[in-house]
Amino acid sequence: MPTARFIVSGRVQGVFFRASTREQAVAVGVAGHATNRSDGRVEVLASGPADALDALERWLWQGPPAARVDAV
Repeated sequence: MPTARFIVSGRVQGVFFRASTREQAVAVGVAGHATNRSDGRVEVLASGPADALDALERWLWQGPPAARVDAV
């Protein structure tokens, strides 16, 4: 099963980014986890079908409404 690691930077901590990522991952059919990093970024490790990982990556560029994503 394909696995991808994403590092998301911007205003991504304290804005429900991890919880929203979990909801989105379930919706597109991937498993994994998201963790806050000490440098202010969020790390996402996800496994699932390639098209689902692509959908999650597209969502990560936007994130939840309170987030500001600078890079994935």
